[in-house]
Amino acid sequence: MLCTALAASATEQDQKKDQPDKTEAQAEPVTVEKARERARLLHQVYATTLDVMHERYFHGARAMVPARAMEDIFEELERTDHIKARWISVNTEPMSLNHKPKSDFEKEAADALADGQPHFERIAGGVYQRATPIPLASGCVNCHTGFFKGTPKSPRFAGLVISIPVQTP
Repeated sequence: MLCTALAASATEQDQKKDQPDKTEAQAEPVTVEKARERARLLHQVYATTLDVMHERYFHGARAMVPARAMEDIFEELERTDHIKARWISVNTEPMSLNHKPKSDFEKEAADALADGQPHFERIAGGVYQRATPIPLASGCVNCHTGFFKGTPKSPRFAGLVISIPVQTP
């Protein structure tokens, strides 16, 4: 009986996965000012979430790194709201090859953030992109700069890139 119930449940879940989600509708581009405000707000939400996850949940060798866990959140927001978010390395080696700046925008943003700019933004191809620094606290720096290398003298940052479709004139 339990096996039958589990099989029925799995079949229902598979059917739901095959049906388009109502939230997967085409993104409605917004004004650049709205995109800018959304990016500022999302940065604050993501940065705060990352801090809380590090503070409360990242304990022990088996725990998932909070920044990696947040990539699942990024994926869901991209699916439901067509807002892309991505971590990039700024002035440390990336912990994941996926975090190495890839596009010209990301490479320029990483340089700008490493130079101390509070944000870097661009509008191109109907997309507003904003990159902002994510300060690496002392507990993060050891992993990001390498164990036993000593604490760097200058602040270390990762970056968060948020991309939002915008209305074009």
